[in-house]
Amino acid sequence: MRNCFSVIIVLVLALVGACSFSAAQAAGAAKPADQHQASSAAGVKLPSEATVDSFMQQTFGYEAQISWKIASIKPAPVPGLGQVDVILASPQGQQLSRFYVTPDGEHAVVGDIIPFGAKPFDAAKKTLDKGITGPSRGPKDAPVTIVEFGDLQCPACKAAQPAIESLIAAEPNARFVFQNFPLEMHNWAAKGAAYADCVGQASNEAFWKFIAKTYETQADITAENADEKLTALANDAGVKGADIATCAATPVTKAHIDASLALGKAVNVTGTPTLFINGRTIGNVSQVPATTLKGLVDFAAKQGN
Repeated sequence: MRNCFSVIIVLVLALVGACSFSAAQAAGAAKPADQHQASSAAGVKLPSEATVDSFMQQTFGYEAQISWKIASIKPAPVPGLGQVDVILASPQGQQLSRFYVTPDGEHAVVGDIIPFGAKPFDAAKKTLDKGITGPSRGPKDAPVTIVEFGDLQCPACKAAQPAIESLIAAEPNARFVFQNFPLEMHNWAAKGAAYADCVGQASNEAFWKFIAKTYETQADITAENADEKLTALANDAGVKGADIATCAATPVTKAHIDASLALGKAVNVTGTPTLFINGRTIGNVSQVPATTLKGLVDFAAKQGN
């Protein structure tokens, strides 16, 4: 029987779904000492870094092209389990892998912990309803709110935009909100998010033109020319690029981006693009048929707020 981690290898080698956390973002500010303190406070016995590394070696050591870095070891959202985040890397790229360790330390569970109950998506919906601050399209009192967490440097985000735009066109009564979620693995994504935030503050209409053109010219933007390119794109979108550049460098704008990142992490965003349809998470957006996306929005509308 195929091992669950073999499935992860296939996913890593394919890398068709999304741009994912870097090790630093997955770990956040947690340090080994902090993790042990959290473990003690939560009453969870966590595996050591040495144990996790040995486990990874035994599991993936046969494949020379696969490497890994432990991002974090911490108590899981589910009481009693330990959560381990590892960055798996291959010549094709890197991917966040997450697994859970049982209290006896003898078993690992691979997969997502998903919400359960009569209204499984309500918690995420409430968190998003309170926290979304990004530019929006559609009526504010719409029965369905679609939230995208995106990274302007992420190739998967660029690939997903036609599907997202088609969905917005097909659902004029839905509200669509864009939240910046720049990944540390991308060297100009944070700057792109800052420019986007400032463009959005200056003009909601200009914002959508700005991100569309940024995705269109994504391959031409580098860390070295990002200020020049993004300033020009802001001008082309209909706002004053020089003012946007000044705004993008301010601590206030950084605080806006940090808040958007925190919101994404609060609803378990692990990569971009991630959509939420009234709290329901949709990943691998470009791989989801248009009829399925529309069906999810229509279904959510029928369920009401």
